[in-house]
Amino acid sequence: MGKKVLVVSASETFTVRGLEMKLKTIDVEAVYAKPRIKDISSKLEDIHLVILYTDDTIDESAEAMVYLKDNCPGQDRKVMVVGTAEEYRIVKDYLPAECIQGFYERPLEMEKLLSEVSAYLDEEAAFLRRKSILVVDDDASYLTMIYDWLKDSYHVSLVNSGMQAITWLAKNHADLILLDYEMPVTSGPKVLEMIKSEPQTSSIPVMFLTGKNDRASIMKVLELKPADYLLKTIDRAGLREKLENFFI
Repeated sequence: MGKKVLVVSASETFTVRGLEMKLKTIDVEAVYAKPRIKDISSKLEDIHLVILYTDDTIDESAEAMVYLKDNCPGQDRKVMVVGTAEEYRIVKDYLPAECIQGFYERPLEMEKLLSEVSAYLDEEAAFLRRKSILVVDDDASYLTMIYDWLKDSYHVSLVNSGMQAITWLAKNHADLILLDYEMPVTSGPKVLEMIKSEPQTSSIPVMFLTGKNDRASIMKVLELKPADYLLKTIDRAGLREKLENFFI
């Protein structure tokens, strides 16, 4: 059973167990966890969809919801919420809209939920087959622009410093790294050196992003033997063509 969801609920009630059994009928494995950080964190690996089944104890789950919020955007993980309208209002105080895949009011329309779980996981599986690109740049607006350009074709992750890149790579895989050449504290060349020094990351291709196009600057970049370099003046079409040709 390749598809998995994490069902988070204060207790594994008859209704929650029924939901878990129904998920099996659509070839989805349900993993149960109480709304506690320790329980959730130990079961969150390889989970891309969480079903948060709320009840009148939702106020006691604040820390767990903050943990889910912190572990949604960077991991392409979404949350479906099952509960009452009032419980959902409380959830939205902790989980931003980009983390929430949908709300399903009780009494639950089980077939609708199952259909949307299946559709989401099928779409997610296709998304996960995309090439993964890590973009490293200290300019937040530039990161946002690159994300918007590439998000429809690639699995794009963003970090804004060299050390964040190293931390991200310790837990995640990238097929390509787009690395800003000039960054404060830990420069692009230093980050490349660190990437190449670790066996688990040494084979990941790195393209430098540089704002300088004079010959001396370009030669300095090329001395580090990156997979390629991209001028930051490149437009959307040019970047997408460059990446498509690279992966071919």
